[in-house]
Amino acid sequence: MAAPLLEWFDARRRDDIAWRGERDPYAILVAEVMAQQTRVETAAPYHRRFMDRFPDVWTLAEAEEDEVLGLWEGLGYYARARNLRRAARRVVLEYAGRIPRAVSELRTLPGVGPYTAGAVASVAFGLPEPAVDGNARRVLSRLGDLEAASASELDRAARALIAAAPERPGDVNQALMDRGSAVCTPRRPTCGACPLSNRCLALRRGTIGERPPRKRRAPSPERVEAAAVVRRGGRVLVLRRPSDGLLGGLWDFPTVGLSSPTPPAPALTGVLRERFGLDCRVGGEIRVLRHAFSHFRLRLIVHRARWRSGEVTDPRPHRWVRRGEFGDLAFPAYLRRLINEDVSPGAASPRKAR
Repeated sequence: MAAPLLEWFDARRRDDIAWRGERDPYAILVAEVMAQQTRVETAAPYHRRFMDRFPDVWTLAEAEEDEVLGLWEGLGYYARARNLRRAARRVVLEYAGRIPRAVSELRTLPGVGPYTAGAVASVAFGLPEPAVDGNARRVLSRLGDLEAASASELDRAARALIAAAPERPGDVNQALMDRGSAVCTPRRPTCGACPLSNRCLALRRGTIGERPPRKRRAPSPERVEAAAVVRRGGRVLVLRRPSDGLLGGLWDFPTVGLSSPTPPAPALTGVLRERFGLDCRVGGEIRVLRHAFSHFRLRLIVHRARWRSGEVTDPRPHRWVRRGEFGDLAFPAYLRRLINEDVSPGAASPRKAR
């Protein structure tokens, strides 16, 4: 099956992918980390900007976390950015700045799992290693009509294809991914355009729609929070989120979780006093923001507030920032529009709201 798959790939490969044809292992590592849980079309402009600023592993290893997160802003899953920076530092310290070739060594880098290690090893170094993402998993499950394909079954199927084209392991992996995104789609696959349709067991047996089996997701719960934009003279209070939590390392406003009957203003007044050591007058609502995370939906009610007395006692890093300084800090993407339009209108910001 490798020959018709590669023939199809050579004729229809997705050259719109920013890193297609790239052989620099560092650039491929950055690209594959960005593409984890993110569409390649979305990741492409981020990859270009990231590589312009951090063209090699040395510049990334030396970068400040704020700058790395700032370039990642809007791409989501920010642990990937922190892990990528940590991986760069490991490569500099332990491998003299050279991305390791072996999958076993790649897997020791922060944030690098089986797929990413296989992609870097096969595409950058030409090693016969599989890289099975969601698209490849779907293709392989249908070709073999695998009812509940295990990781080992998918690994064996991918390795069999690579073994049939040993000189092009990276292209085999990319062809599987491209075919899954363009032809062998989750719904309404275009089997008539597939070069492997006459070899597809699921098509022959009428089980295309069942391979791989779909996971039923429970409805996402809603989490309601309130945030305060606290002004002190011409400055606004921001705090850095813990590195090991949700949106770790990004900057945020003082926030409190709400139970359904709790009014936002009294809750914010209390948390500002008890947790932050500030006496503030909490004013009216600025706007309500909504954002969907992978496991819950956030409804954030934002209020204005005015500092009256006290100094911040919360142990997290904090800053009182002026209007023009917001563009230098990395915030969750759902806060960027609030910042640009309500908190610091007219301030220059290098990042767009999403």
